[in-house]
Amino acid sequence: MTSDDPIQPDVPPSGTGCVECLDGSGWWFHLRRCAQCGHIGCCDTSPSQHATAHWKETGHPVIQSFEPGEDWFWDYATEEAGSGPQLAPADSRPADQPVPGPAGAVPHDWRHHLHS
Repeated sequence: MTSDDPIQPDVPPSGTGCVECLDGSGWWFHLRRCAQCGHIGCCDTSPSQHATAHWKETGHPVIQSFEPGEDWFWDYATEEAGSGPQLAPADSRPADQPVPGPAGAVPHDWRHHLHS
């Protein structure tokens, strides 16, 4: 396995929330984890769609859900869902972390800002 492989099982996640949103650029609905570098980004339903932006910027095509109880993978390049190996812990955001999140950053009318 090389660092160019789209799935790197030993790479830990970048944190517990969307990297860019936590830097002050927004809030998320659900989280996705890059299977190659561990970057945590927000899903395409989220206002900023940072997981897709990460793929477009880096070329890392495979993500895994970073939601509790979900282990599915998605390949942006092929637009196919699938399964994959167990990735390094943690395998989801903390169960007590609010959805949407992060706490204190979500507008009261958040439902009107989601993408369908």
